[in-house]
Amino acid sequence: MEIIWKGVFPAVTTKFTADDRLDLAAFDLNIEAQLEAGVDGIVLGGSLGEASTLTNDEKITLVKHTVQLSAGRVPVIFNIAEQATKAAILLGKQAMDNGADGLMLLPPMRYKADDRETVTYFTDIAKNVALPIMIYNNPVDYAINITMDMFGELAAQSNIVAIKESSRDVSNITRLFNRFGNRFSVFTGVDTLAMESLSVGADGWLAGLVNAFPKETVAIYRLMKAGRYDEARTIYRWFLPVLELDIHPKLVQYIKLAEACAGLGTEPVRAPRLTITGAERERVLAIINTAIATRPVLPANSWGVIEK
Repeated sequence: MEIIWKGVFPAVTTKFTADDRLDLAAFDLNIEAQLEAGVDGIVLGGSLGEASTLTNDEKITLVKHTVQLSAGRVPVIFNIAEQATKAAILLGKQAMDNGADGLMLLPPMRYKADDRETVTYFTDIAKNVALPIMIYNNPVDYAINITMDMFGELAAQSNIVAIKESSRDVSNITRLFNRFGNRFSVFTGVDTLAMESLSVGADGWLAGLVNAFPKETVAIYRLMKAGRYDEARTIYRWFLPVLELDIHPKLVQYIKLAEACAGLGTEPVRAPRLTITGAERERVLAIINTAIATRPVLPANSWGVIEK
């Protein structure tokens, strides 16, 4: 289906059983909660989806299953995070053949490519996989900064259409619009900067804590786009302590714990990750449980109703 690159796109977690198999029943529970809340797309196999620990067969299983489950209700975007260009192209083609509607691309993994190598990597994938593409810029976590000049080169590829901006510099959103107008749709990828990014014109929010709090996430987005800033700010202030779990190295463990507490997921992670214990667990649980106990009443027409 055609992707409208705006709105809330959850970077969904991958659910595992106690014996480390894909838990599709738990996965389905969360996806249905996202769809009920009114999200606008689903992103599979990102960092939060533990892509680095998934086999290619598991990745394609998730694509097939999510395409079937979503049944055209929202587009399904598959993340590519491979070490070799050839492997990235092959996986992108497999995702396309199995129903993915678009791709999100990380820079080359492990090897710190220079600017020319990074642009060539993205360009080669775009030329060989006939899907719309979002480029993920996250120099904080992945050590490669995709500059304005690099995006200028990438603009030559017509199927590179969106950017997940996670540099932690909100001004980059304005820089992108100043440089390229509406050539790219721009998403914020940092939960703790979501409202700030939307206030300067971001088209969408590729979100993490939406996995545990889908209605509140969608409400903030819809209220901001409707100009109901005071109502959005109230929810955002409540949400911020939880959103800060998204910018920690253990964001996967923390967000999965939040999902479990909210009744929308399960906690198992894949080794080498381990579920958190002891004082760390108590600290994170206190944040999550406080949020659940003080959950705000959402304003009328703030999720699932306001025009997308």
